Amino acid sequence: MNDQLTILQTAAVALLKQLIATPSFSKEEDKTALLLETFFTGRQIPVQRIGNNVIVRNKHYDPGKPTLLLNSHHDTVKPNPQYTRDPFAPDVEEGKLFGLGSNDAGGCLVSLAASFLYFYEHKGPYNVIFAATAEEEISGTGGIELIINDLPPIAAAIVGEPTQMQMAVAERGLMVIDCVSHGKAGHAARNEGENALYKALKDIEWFRSYQFDRVSDLLGPSRMNVTVIETENKAHNVVPAVCKFVVDTRINECYTFEEVLEIIRAHVDSEVLPRSTRLRSTSIALDHPLVKAGSKLGRTYYGSPTTSDKALMPFPSLKMGPGDSARSHTADEYIYVKEIEDGIALYIQLINEVQNG
Repeated sequence: MNDQLTILQTAAVALLKQLIATPSFSKEEDKTALLLETFFTGRQIPVQRIGNNVIVRNKHYDPGKPTLLLNSHHDTVKPNPQYTRDPFAPDVEEGKLFGLGSNDAGGCLVSLAASFLYFYEHKGPYNVIFAATAEEEISGTGGIELIINDLPPIAAAIVGEPTQMQMAVAERGLMVIDCVSHGKAGHAARNEGENALYKALKDIEWFRSYQFDRVSDLLGPSRMNVTVIETENKAHNVVPAVCKFVVDTRINECYTFEEVLEIIRAHVDSEVLPRSTRLRSTSIALDHPLVKAGSKLGRTYYGSPTTSDKALMPFPSLKMGPGDSARSHTADEYIYVKEIEDGIALYIQLINEVQNG
């Protein structure tokens, strides 16, 4: 295995350098999708392309067997304005591979791709499918959500995100809420009207101070933060009739989105309009074969405060990958080459444990 592992590690790093050098902002991932397609077709592996999503199946795929999905994304955010390096230059210095998307989630993506290659010709008890997906950074509908119905039934998934190869077994849900406070316009000099901004402040204070009762052992309490506020009029002497504000809501697995909305509407006077209820909190059972295999390999588990494509998967999924979440979206982003090499080896061990369990 050592020679094969070295070849896979080298191929993965080379692929990541190509991906870094190719801009792939969300909804603009066609060129990196082509790179990934070529990576597999060049190895005589048939590719299914749906939009900017690239899907490959193990050689001896058997619909009668359970299927393990390996998934990560190949889109990136725009470069942080504080970059001091060329974000598209895949330079290696002191063991660090620099470049936009190197850590989030390029290192995970190529590590899972290499792990798929390792199992491509195996005839184990599980099928293995690899899916490189688009639009994860914007929670778009053209990514994992687009291909779910084209995948076979999935028994479980490994979602590649930078977790230092520890196991994120739960994720907070994300619900963005638009709130609208209504008043009545009037002339500020005559103290006329009903100030919608002042009415909004009362509700904002409630969002700031409210504490949810149910606290998760993995994710802690649910939280709400008001992040944007605006009025429609721009004149200084007009009392605003409408004030809008946005609430970023991070919800643990103890509450449904519907329960949270019910609580909010019972306490505020503003209109409460959720933008989406797609990105729900998720968790995988601690006795699931993936988690048990990871524990056997010395991996720890935790609850993740961030969301990923895991939130859109209607089957058990474990978030785990090389790199560090703290580096994501930062200037001069990087991942250690050794993190990728070790990540591939550990992914292979993890999948072997599940296959042999």
